[in-house]
Amino acid sequence: MPGIDTLHRPLPPGAGPFDLARLRRVLLRAPSRTHAVLEDGVGEEDLLPAAVLFPIVNRGAAPTVLLTQRTAHLKDHPGQVSFPGGRCEDSDPSPAHTALREAGEEIGLAAECVEIAGYLPEYLTSTGFRVTPVVACLTPPFELSPDAFEVAEVFEVPLAFLLDPANHQEHSLHYRGRLRRYHAMPYGRHFIWGATAGMIMSLYRALKAAEG
Repeated sequence: MPGIDTLHRPLPPGAGPFDLARLRRVLLRAPSRTHAVLEDGVGEEDLLPAAVLFPIVNRGAAPTVLLTQRTAHLKDHPGQVSFPGGRCEDSDPSPAHTALREAGEEIGLAAECVEIAGYLPEYLTSTGFRVTPVVACLTPPFELSPDAFEVAEVFEVPLAFLLDPANHQEHSLHYRGRLRRYHAMPYGRHFIWGATAGMIMSLYRALKAAEG
């Protein structure tokens, strides 16, 4: 588990009751480079465009978020919890296409099972990526066939857990010669942190801002 120390800083009050219609109201209708969240440590270097699918599974009154555990041998972010996604290819017409393509390749999720709900602000990472989070709704039943080379596990976390500030932590570590801070949301044996937790925090803040 990464992290050298845990910072117990209070975060804003809870996000309150959640519903999928409310979700759509707070999301961006299209990707926008005028909205961005900068991860601690983002420099002036060129960032590679990427996109992830932020899949919310419609399980009635208790929606969940589908996440993956990356295999330990991968070059980028080995062993980490992440959303399905990756770098944008020249042949991808849009970030949504990138996210759906990568989700198909990584976990075998068919595009026709996915309903795009909207977008969160771009997330700029200290590892050199400009990530567009594509928020989508999945309605069961749907089938998955994870790529064993890339994905060690696919699992779901209750959305209510991820939006509860009682479960939000802030950690720090030394990276590239300086102390960097990052969000984390430990869930059972899974340590959700870094960019994945940062994008979940973007949704939390959007919902909180909509409350006025």
